[in-house]
Amino acid sequence: MSREKILYVATEDWYFVSDTLSLAAAARAKGYQVAVAARANGKEDIIRSAGLQFHALNRISRGGTGLISEAHSIAELTRLYHALAPDLVHHIALKPILYGALAARRLPQTALVNSVMGLGFVFTSQSAKARALRPFMAMALRLALSRERSRTLVQNTDDLEAVARLSPGARDKLRLVRGSGVDPVKFAPTPEPGGIPVVVLPARLLRDKGVEEFVAAARILTAAGVPARFALVGEPDADNPASVTQAEIDRWVGEGTIEHWGFRADMPQVYQDATIVCLPSYREGLPRVLLEAAASGRAVVTTDAPGCREVVRNGVNGWLARPRHVTTLADALRDALTNPALRATYAAEGRHLVEEHYAADIIIGQTLAIYEDLLGTHR
Repeated sequence: MSREKILYVATEDWYFVSDTLSLAAAARAKGYQVAVAARANGKEDIIRSAGLQFHALNRISRGGTGLISEAHSIAELTRLYHALAPDLVHHIALKPILYGALAARRLPQTALVNSVMGLGFVFTSQSAKARALRPFMAMALRLALSRERSRTLVQNTDDLEAVARLSPGARDKLRLVRGSGVDPVKFAPTPEPGGIPVVVLPARLLRDKGVEEFVAAARILTAAGVPARFALVGEPDADNPASVTQAEIDRWVGEGTIEHWGFRADMPQVYQDATIVCLPSYREGLPRVLLEAAASGRAVVTTDAPGCREVVRNGVNGWLARPRHVTTLADALRDALTNPALRATYAAEGRHLVEEHYAADIIIGQTLAIYEDLLGTHR
């Protein structure tokens, strides 16, 4: 069995557990020595109980932009890489990709796998801060992705082309791996709940997830007398500049527009309690909530945006509204709420799509093959 060392690097331990733990456990089962580096936020025991080493990162932060603090983050990673001397490092999301490439620059024999989980705030926001950072981020990505012994994983065809344009020299190193997969046993179809239909938006409560458009569409449908309940499932994200505030959520709840269910760890139950799952995002990598909803046999309303349209085909397994457009979102939700037979047809097709293309064992197998390609070629 292989005893090569793989190190996973993420900003947060909870994000690693949610998105990558099953992949890391599969790598360990293949015989790799596996370690994880992330900021410790209460999920370390879950990681260790899977048989993985855990190294707490004290400096890295998803929201940090100060030059001194970010330099400390890079130095912390550099020390860890030299101490562990991993054969392969798998960076999860943009900040670990950028900082990890710098940390590994004196370890030319270490292979790098870079997972672009989506192009994030800098590339989706129209704020002055995002526009100012964009050219610097693009230049940094070009450098980070050009390493010879590396592969960059993107989750949808739009991001594949976008990253290829940002870093033309890395085009031959790009691989399309559609997300991290979903467990079709854990997320199994159940009958729709009875009573008034429930529409949920399960996500970090960010503006670029379409939270404000969801609330506005709920107002339109409520005023029109369409019977439905609308719920936000998640919390604001203080480390993300696109986050809505708790005061805004409290105001929406107070006016009777939406319910706020808060953070939920029991997502299979959330889908069982929902009639429709809505994610009116501006851009995604590959949205896990849409895959989980489809696997759970729930109708989906989302946007014709990168990542979202990778999972949902309009008129085949769900509804696509225009991004950032309240009226088309309200129209799509109205159609979904008033057509239970169509919901059932779309839900069945969505479940089939997950089983054929997005099941976790399929995605994990594709990723492990990329590891073997990098490490086997080197051997």
